[in-house]
Amino acid sequence: MKPALLAVAAAIEAVTGLALLAYPSIVIQLLFRAEIAAAGMVISRLAGIALVALGIACWPGGGASRAFCGMLTYNALATAYLAYLAVRGEWAGPLLWPAVVLHALMTILLTHMWFKTNPRLEHPRLNEAK
Repeated sequence: MKPALLAVAAAIEAVTGLALLAYPSIVIQLLFRAEIAAAGMVISRLAGIALVALGIACWPGGGASRAFCGMLTYNALATAYLAYLAVRGEWAGPLLWPAVVLHALMTILLTHMWFKTNPRLEHPRLNEAK
């Protein structure tokens, strides 16, 4: 696929994801001419997070590190959003907190791996001690 076409596709997915995060009911209405149910708002926002991460992962020129950034973005944003839902308590099913913990763990592991494989990103004082 040509880099320009990939950039356009990635941008469209990311913009759609941002729209789903900000205004899920409008996006659903415009796409499907249907009202969105309560749980549909939650799922639409998670889909929005996934589309933003997909846009990041597919942006041309990044290779494996771009895909890595996409996965890290997805897990970090999913952790934040699911934790927000869990704390509010309105959508707290029995697997919500385990999902928060799983995404948080993935975020921590991915962040650790990112700094381990990119030593130039480490804190300068830590580099002086080595």
